[in-house]
Amino acid sequence: MQIKWLEDLVALAQTRSFTRAAELRHVTHPAFGRRIRDLERWAGAPLVARGGSPVTLTPAGERLLIHARQMVDGLAAAQRELRGGTSAGQPVFTLGTGRTLARTIAADWLWRVRGLTAEAMVHVRTGAMADALHRLEHGEIDFMLSYHHPLIALRLRPAQHLQHTVAHDRLVAVSRAQASGQPMFRLDGSRPAPFLAYARTLALGHLVSDHLANHAQAPRLRQVLEADSADALLEYVRKGLGVAWLPWSLAVGACQEKKIVPLGGKAMEIGFEVRMVRDKRRLSALAERLWEAVVPV
Repeated sequence: MQIKWLEDLVALAQTRSFTRAAELRHVTHPAFGRRIRDLERWAGAPLVARGGSPVTLTPAGERLLIHARQMVDGLAAAQRELRGGTSAGQPVFTLGTGRTLARTIAADWLWRVRGLTAEAMVHVRTGAMADALHRLEHGEIDFMLSYHHPLIALRLRPAQHLQHTVAHDRLVAVSRAQASGQPMFRLDGSRPAPFLAYARTLALGHLVSDHLANHAQAPRLRQVLEADSADALLEYVRKGLGVAWLPWSLAVGACQEKKIVPLGGKAMEIGFEVRMVRDKRRLSALAERLWEAVVPV
């Protein structure tokens, strides 16, 4: 039996989907299915009820899941203990988040708590939110900083995770500013504005797509570009390639410099929260002090 098979079972129970669990585990769908079957052969009993959607575990699968979580959690705890400091005794703290949040909200938060981390080594790990959640559940990071909105909420388990809102942000439509200070493109013009979109895999892309699809006064747009980075979209807006919906925390600097200008007013904005998430298990002394700074007693 291999530990990764137990991690696969935990991922399957979490996502209730072979496809999503395979993505979370960074393997192909067929390979993930083979590993679950290998685990079933080791257990000597069916662990997954086939044919249903969403996926459910059999009674045997549920029993094994309890032990799988205990073993995976125990190894993660041992890893955290071993990684709790450098060879010189320096405390270590690891934050997982997305690329844009790392540049904006995470940077602001790390500046505010710099007094607590002055003697520590801080690691920031960026990637997709699903990857950050996977790292959190496997003890590879202490906290996860993520977007929160009903449309893009992560599947967190209240029995396992704590979360707290640390910031409020909003997506704002922006265009390059002309020398006169007026926007290069408008949302109320006679011609559709060139639209710079997020890749469909990004959480912010879901928010923008839903907003445009359901807004009674949605502007006329002509999509001309798609990117998997809000930072890239900001640069494309600055170059005058089109209009994009950017987090205000990312766009505010360029707006203050009058390089870009907001469009559409409040009606075109999309509000969301930024939340800090941690495991309920006791973390390192440094991580616990940082959590107290996030959620004052």
